Amino acid sequence: MADITENQQIKYEKLKQYIKELGSVAVAFSSGVDSTFLLKAAHDVLGDNAIAVTARSCSFPKRELNEAVDFCKKEGIRHFICDSEELKIEGFAQNPKNRCYLCKHELFEEIKKIADENGIACIAEGSNMDDNGDYRPGLKAVAELGIKSPLRESKMTKDDIRALSKMLGLPTWNKQSFACLSSRFVYGETINEEKLGMVDKAEQLLLDMGFHQVRVRIHGMMARIEIEPAEFDKLMKEENRFKIVQEFKKYGFTYVTLDLLGYRCGSMNETLKDEEKR
Repeated sequence: MADITENQQIKYEKLKQYIKELGSVAVAFSSGVDSTFLLKAAHDVLGDNAIAVTARSCSFPKRELNEAVDFCKKEGIRHFICDSEELKIEGFAQNPKNRCYLCKHELFEEIKKIADENGIACIAEGSNMDDNGDYRPGLKAVAELGIKSPLRESKMTKDDIRALSKMLGLPTWNKQSFACLSSRFVYGETINEEKLGMVDKAEQLLLDMGFHQVRVRIHGMMARIEIEPAEFDKLMKEENRFKIVQEFKKYGFTYVTLDLLGYRCGSMNETLKDEEKR
């Protein structure tokens, strides 16, 4: 059993008590670090009164959907997959700064329908305390629709979730962080299925080459690669560098660049002024 701190154990017990008081819950499940841990805790506490709902769309890679399906089968969790095509949401494709709000609002309404049909009282999502520091318009939809955020209610950080996930033997304890592929676009740049596919293939290539934490940001037809600075030397090896450029151009990119600051969460938000984040 992995070591956890006393404070992490207290937070974990608080989480389980919070979930128990919900009675029944539908977890928005992406197969990421946070939602996997939340779903595991919910199912351990509530059994069949905890269900998982995963949205299938062109901004959600097939590998993540497959991992969600496999996890629920392994754990014996009732799993529902809904089609939630963001590009059909009015205004979404134009990629406004509240894009995530538009998406989350539509997604949670779909999850609510599934929850109601199955007699589930509450809907929960996996944001944690670290999400409070970045621009997260999706959290506005969470607040408006009364969605529960058990990890934030339990004051859990990403480090807490990883440590507790390791304790529970979850395969996601050291999984790279992930966000929907639409977050790779500059605000105001039109999102379409072709470019989403380009980003998906580019990031999959980097993952297949053994890079751990990756983002391929798209600027017109230019790719801006974000990886951990510790992996810069690996990327700059001649055989890797030329392979990446060659394959990216096959996907449709004209230019391929490396961001010298490396991977960081929400780098597209760096272009927003403080007043635009309110």
